[in-house]
Amino acid sequence: MTEVATARRSRLTPEREAELYEAVLDLLREVGYDALTMDAVAARTRSSKATLYRQWGGKAQLVVRALRHNKQHRLDEIDTGSLRGDLHAMATHEDDCSMEQSSALMRGVAMAIHSNPDLRDAFREQFVEPEMGEFRRMVERAVARGEVSADCPALDFMIHMMVGGFATTALLDDRPPTQDFLLSYIDAVVLPALGVRTD
Repeated sequence: MTEVATARRSRLTPEREAELYEAVLDLLREVGYDALTMDAVAARTRSSKATLYRQWGGKAQLVVRALRHNKQHRLDEIDTGSLRGDLHAMATHEDDCSMEQSSALMRGVAMAIHSNPDLRDAFREQFVEPEMGEFRRMVERAVARGEVSADCPALDFMIHMMVGGFATTALLDDRPPTQDFLLSYIDAVVLPALGVRTD
């Protein structure tokens, strides 16, 4: 099944695929997930709706692929030699302007996930599970280096802490996350919970 999907997607050039993804994200910002239609994507990108369905299968898959494409860093590319360095690299891969745009997109998708099982499934499969796997490998390296104790109870909640810091600034502070906030949060909350010194 994966080979078939890859073969289908390979008909598009990387440039054309990137153009389509950008158009999807623009529509997502403009109208939100529920009001976004494959007809609108086809019109915006001068594509046929049949081509879009053949390439991506449906709206949920297309939107999640666009979000993945928009992500400016991959966790598997980060390995600074220390957990603090890795977490700081995660926090500074996007500038504040890009982070604000990403945060707004993710908030909109998070709301839609609750009422769209197909979006929830695609998001978990293509976004959440790969990210969690890479994040676990990052933590395993820290444990292997002796930075974090393997039986530290906070390890089970590390991903929750990181996502919480990113996601709650809009709710609690009425502002998007910034690099300065995330770096301070990592040093003041996440690393101390894991027993990692930051001085």
